[in-house]
Amino acid sequence: MKPVRKAVLPVAGFGTRVLPGTKTTPKELLNVVDRPILSYIVEEGRAAGIEHFVFVTGRNKGAIEDYFDHQVELEAALAAKGKTALLEELLGELPRPGEMSFVRQMAPLGLGHAVWCARDIVGDEPFAVMLPDMVMSASKPALAQAIEAYDQKGGNIVVVEPAPEGMAHQYGIVALDGQEGRLNRMTGMVEKPPKGTEPSNLFISGRYILQPEIFDLLEKQGKGAGGEIQLTDSMLTLLESQDFHALEYEGETYDCGDKIGLLRANVALALKRPDLADAARAMIQGLL
Repeated sequence: MKPVRKAVLPVAGFGTRVLPGTKTTPKELLNVVDRPILSYIVEEGRAAGIEHFVFVTGRNKGAIEDYFDHQVELEAALAAKGKTALLEELLGELPRPGEMSFVRQMAPLGLGHAVWCARDIVGDEPFAVMLPDMVMSASKPALAQAIEAYDQKGGNIVVVEPAPEGMAHQYGIVALDGQEGRLNRMTGMVEKPPKGTEPSNLFISGRYILQPEIFDLLEKQGKGAGGEIQLTDSMLTLLESQDFHALEYEGETYDCGDKIGLLRANVALALKRPDLADAARAMIQGLL
């Protein structure tokens, strides 16, 4: 099996669920505590061994590319003031030569189309998809857990987690060929199944490892739900000829594409920071 070296990050969306904050700032650059959402995603990918990140951008997303570049005046000012620790932190996020590519999705045609836009850079090898509004907090990064599952089973891996009690009908739910442990063979996927018909309580939570054959399917894929080219439609077709496994990862997910989810991420991750936890807890208790 070829190793998973590349990750596709679809960052072209408008971020309508967190307007007006995303009117001039890309959703992916909204802060969680003191770092942009996208910083957490890239950190997770690097920790999982990803060598090349492919950002699928859209209009008005140039700030994302700028974030992963030198800020010459700022760096010079920090150096002049002796703020070496902060300067090293900023420099530590800069990409290695050739580590990042940026491609443009010219029209908002859906997640499947965004992934397809990365086809020439990914080439003929398995790759990860990391949805950039889902921050996953885990002792072992979620994508690292997925790559371990891929090394064990091959094929395609979909990271899942239990839906809130009684809410599975509001998510994309996986169907399994039996359920034993955290890694199980998939037989299907259902988007927002009618309540009471859910094939499991496990929903797709924003990390995938896919084989390159998905690109040929996406190229021919018609519009699906919402009038968009859906990634899951082509995944269902690929499932007819390749193995898919669902991995129930160990960790917690924060949906930062939603206002309350973004607030929850800020609170939860501040409470997990040794340098901020006590002050954050005192602040929250004071507000309550």
